[in-house]
Amino acid sequence: MQEINLRNYAYLGDAVWELYIREKTILSTNNAKTLHQLTTSMVKTEFQYDLFKFLEEYLTEEELDISKRARNLPIPVGRKSIQHIYRYATAFETLIGWLYKNNKTRYDEIIKLIETKIKV
Repeated sequence: MQEINLRNYAYLGDAVWELYIREKTILSTNNAKTLHQLTTSMVKTEFQYDLFKFLEEYLTEEELDISKRARNLPIPVGRKSIQHIYRYATAFETLIGWLYKNNKTRYDEIIKLIETKIKV
């Protein structure tokens, strides 16, 4: 299997997470503006930070290691003002991308945990 770098897992995780949220939110409303607001509220950096902090205690050693390495990636200059939050959001996206690509069963378990915390 070809090795994927952490940034690419984060890139994939961002897309997977947004698709998951969009699949949930389309059932909530027919109003385009409300739909957009609801979706963006759950894909933003701060929301992902909160989800990662919630998930931390449930993660395996391997998942924690991947997340820690993702948190330590260099961050874009424009994100320096929210560096701490941005790093955890990157860890969240990386974890989602890595699980989606490498362990769908565990991905589903993590999504079920998240669903206990959020209501869409």
